[in-house]
Amino acid sequence: MISLPYIEPVFRPPSEARSLILQVTNGCSWNRCTFCEMYTQPQKRFHLKPQEKIEAELKLIAQTGMPVRRIFLADGDAMTLSPRRLSLIMQAINRYLPEVQRVSSYCLPRNLKHKTVEEMAKLRDLGLNLFYVGCESGDDLVLKRVNKGENFETSLSALRKIKAAGSRSSVMILNGMGGKRYSHQHAINSARLMNEAQPEYLSTLVVSFPTGADRYQAGFGGEFEPLGQNGLFQEMFWLLDALELENTIFRSDHASNYLVLKGTLNRDKPRLLQTVRDALESPGAVNLRPEWMRGL
Repeated sequence: MISLPYIEPVFRPPSEARSLILQVTNGCSWNRCTFCEMYTQPQKRFHLKPQEKIEAELKLIAQTGMPVRRIFLADGDAMTLSPRRLSLIMQAINRYLPEVQRVSSYCLPRNLKHKTVEEMAKLRDLGLNLFYVGCESGDDLVLKRVNKGENFETSLSALRKIKAAGSRSSVMILNGMGGKRYSHQHAINSARLMNEAQPEYLSTLVVSFPTGADRYQAGFGGEFEPLGQNGLFQEMFWLLDALELENTIFRSDHASNYLVLKGTLNRDKPRLLQTVRDALESPGAVNLRPEWMRGL
């Protein structure tokens, strides 16, 4: 067993549970979203890790002989690195750990604004081909309220660029993000964004505030009313009902969700809608995650 010099805390998508976490940046270059508390500690101030330190860690891992099949590039948006830096990292991964089959990363839409499709395709050829994109919402008003720094068009542009490069995207939408007032438009416009982008993967999490909602409330001018369980189910129904996807793997099974949903859209859309309808009409008839089991 080897211990890498992580700057804690380190976060990764649930699907990267068995991946090697390679920290190539620290924190998040934006770090202004009012719903996110992942990188707010002083030690998580954004900076880039020098290439020589990254290569030293890869060399150390290689010396253990431990088989590594997947790597997740941390922290919050490693894709803010230039194509040149990312290429150097990928070349080092391939040199020290040639058995690696997939490399992935979180990706903010703004990370790709100045990267061309050709540059993204070169990274794909080196093995960096899966991007976790936190779109959060497709509604411009909601995105503005939470200080995301993105809108419908910038999110769509990034997702289209990923697809044009031959890579895959896993998009996250936050259930309950608009509160009661904006719930419907948040759901409908998020579905509209997904219909335009046709991502390979789509997941939903429930917005939550473990250290308080004051900063979030300020962005809404104090008018944010969180959705209760029933409201979250209704919003999910609106989202699923409006989705028109060709072949997207859908997951709503994060620990923050009350109702676990899994399927492929649109193939499983009728079944998923019926499950949500049952939760709305007869909560006792479906398996719901108890409150004490919910979390980030």
